[in-house]
Amino acid sequence: MALGEAISQARQHGVDLVEIAPNATPPVCRLVDYGKYRYEQAKKEKESKKHQHANRVKEVQLSANIDPHDFGVKLTRAIDFLCEDMKVKIALRFRGREMAHTEFGFQVVRKFIREVTPFAHPDSEPRLIGRGINVMLSPLPRNKRAKNPNEGVRATDNDTGEDDVAETDEEAEETPETPETTEAKPAGFTNNPFDKVEPTPGQ
Repeated sequence: MALGEAISQARQHGVDLVEIAPNATPPVCRLVDYGKYRYEQAKKEKESKKHQHANRVKEVQLSANIDPHDFGVKLTRAIDFLCEDMKVKIALRFRGREMAHTEFGFQVVRKFIREVTPFAHPDSEPRLIGRGINVMLSPLPRNKRAKNPNEGVRATDNDTGEDDVAETDEEAEETPETPETTEAKPAGFTNNPFDKVEPTPGQ
């Protein structure tokens, strides 16, 4: 079809003439609503990115004698990754003579899996490979997954910080400013006249 005829047909139907395959011979065009076409294309790209995002894997490293605070930090990071639709690989490495008591490592890994149960499920049982224990966690579907508890904690912390700043500003307005002096003060001298500093022997 000639270009002029295609344009006239698009105007008759109140749509746009959109080039779909410019490298084809002859080029391929469609009569579509361009705004709707762009919306559909953006939706397809978003869906494809979502699948790519789910294929990303983050690794969280543990140890058999991990500190409780470090365990909590690792758990928080893992939950954040899972809530962003990422897979999480748990890797626990044994050092030196820790290989003689691998049961402690399995206890740590199983405890970690229990903590993330509302957000993910293990693809398989934890396995000892070489000098370490590995297990892959996959995020649950969004409709079955618990809400990320770390988002609410961050919001609460921000609110508290703003309130503290406001209170500090009010106190600063009520308290009169005292001029600073750069004069040298003798030993035992303080700004408060009610404070008495006893000189130490030998001064």
